[in-house]
Amino acid sequence: MTTNRTRPAGRHDARRPEAVPAQRHRVPRRMRPHHWFAERLLAVLSGQRPVHWMLGHTIGDAYDQLAELAPTTPLRTRGTRPVIRMCRGAQPAPGVVEACASIAAGEEVRAMAFRLEQGPDLRWRCAAVELGNTPMRTR
Repeated sequence: MTTNRTRPAGRHDARRPEAVPAQRHRVPRRMRPHHWFAERLLAVLSGQRPVHWMLGHTIGDAYDQLAELAPTTPLRTRGTRPVIRMCRGAQPAPGVVEACASIAAGEEVRAMAFRLEQGPDLRWRCAAVELGNTPMRTR
């Protein structure tokens, strides 16, 4: 005898169990402003992007600092592409983030520091940038 049951014995409602339980999808966390800026600054300082790519994302002297650093930075070496190893930010006041990042290119690691300020339009802009000039060797 063949029975075509769609529900367990003793169950009288028409509900059916899901074939696969609903999966909990992780919503990607929104990138924090200092991480976003670290990636952009590295792209400019390593020569992957032109300095003017940061025009609308800088205020004050930051653009001039970037324009001065970019052509002479050791991150423009022909070899291993530099990557951000670590990036941390602190908020000393509302609307201000001071951040530092370590940048690795092969066995060399350099430090980058920058300051972000949030404008009245709630957009973050880079207000200052510095690059450590003495490379450290990884062990």
